[in-house]
Amino acid sequence: MSLTFAVGGDHAGFDYKNDLIDFLAERGITVKDYGTFSADSVDYPDFAHPVASAVEKGEQRFGLLLCGSANGVAITANKHQGIRAGLAWNVEVAKLIRQHNDANVICLPVRFISLEEAKACLAAFIETPFEGGRHQGRVGKIACS
Repeated sequence: MSLTFAVGGDHAGFDYKNDLIDFLAERGITVKDYGTFSADSVDYPDFAHPVASAVEKGEQRFGLLLCGSANGVAITANKHQGIRAGLAWNVEVAKLIRQHNDANVICLPVRFISLEEAKACLAAFIETPFEGGRHQGRVGKIACS
């Protein structure tokens, strides 16, 4: 089974989005682009919800969300029960959200990191497995009843 990603973001993330889609495609990862498709001002939930839904339903294995601070898209995505969206601003955090939290959506704050740092975070997210063990019980407690 090939790795798949749902990708989306608001106008702040637009400048990075196509470069990051290319970055994923170069690694043989199938990408579904949920927009936005221009730098015109939009509302981030309109793109975070479809990405989160695609991951939650199993249509895509992982999600990538982009916005200025990444807080809005992370908050929105985490409203979905099956989503563990983590905000990553450096490689170490990108690894930890996978290792310890089994994150299935990475949220990148494009106004605070370079494109190269965004690529490095995305690579770390892809390459880092969930550790399980003591973290499994914690992750199991995340979802609301």
